[in-house]
Amino acid sequence: MQTIELTFPCGCDAERLDAFIARNVDDLTRSAALRLIETGFATVNGKQEKPSLKLKAGDQVSVSIPPPVPAEPQPEEIPLTILYEDSDVVVINKSAGMVVHPGAGNPEGTLVNALLAHCKDLSGIGGELRPGIVHRIDKDTSGILVVAKSDRAHNALAEQFKAHTIKRVYLALVYGSPKEDKGRIQSVIGRHPSERKKMSGKARHGKEAVTHWRVVSRFPGMTLVKLRLETGRTHQIRVHLSESGFPLVADEVYGGGSRLSTVKDPVLKQMIKAMGRHALHAKTLGFLHPVSGEYLEFDSELPEDLAGIVEYLENKSQSD
Repeated sequence: MQTIELTFPCGCDAERLDAFIARNVDDLTRSAALRLIETGFATVNGKQEKPSLKLKAGDQVSVSIPPPVPAEPQPEEIPLTILYEDSDVVVINKSAGMVVHPGAGNPEGTLVNALLAHCKDLSGIGGELRPGIVHRIDKDTSGILVVAKSDRAHNALAEQFKAHTIKRVYLALVYGSPKEDKGRIQSVIGRHPSERKKMSGKARHGKEAVTHWRVVSRFPGMTLVKLRLETGRTHQIRVHLSESGFPLVADEVYGGGSRLSTVKDPVLKQMIKAMGRHALHAKTLGFLHPVSGEYLEFDSELPEDLAGIVEYLENKSQSD
């Protein structure tokens, strides 16, 4: 059983125990955090507490993650936004808040559960818990991903990802304003040496990661950036932007959460709080069809929460 030790930081507003755990443990939903608390797997200062407990500075939260049960995911009738589908692939516009595949603390309610109910024939290469999953995006990232319905599609898509020939374009709202209008970030990304949930460009061991970026719009204190991934490492965009001094708005893990105090506009501040997730959207995905060889490209607009913030910033800039 894996145990994660967390400390509620100083200078933060009081926060519910279940919300704090869900925000600080990878791929753990609020409902999964609630179950861990109610079953005694999550404690505060060594004691079992209610999920609604408001944490204060210095509280020690211990979260024990039971090992995943090696069971086949069950189909669940969960609505999906499908952009394309044939006998080999299905392209999904994933909503923010949905975990891609089952894991510790997330046995249900995932994209895999929804897809099993929808098409019932995902490729088996990903294993029992990850059928059809060739790549993934974070729970709180919205946007496009492709899933393999056949083993031949899975193998062919995996080769394209390995060769870095897949077109992946993201939109991100960040704090700060880069001096240049475009650039390239390159580093080796691996697990952070002391903070388990984080990845880092300063890790002793890792894999090369390359991100290309350019400015779309500049606003007071924030910038809308378009990014193209040359590689696809875990948290790559979040790490590269944060370590460049421009963390994603509302990214609690990589410094964007602490920047909320710098936002003086009360309307904008409330909109960021209401969004409840980091400001990152997987906008474009392009690849060669794994069987026909035809190039396919899909695009999705910013979801309502992030689009509303960008529109507000645009209108405010025009009126100032």
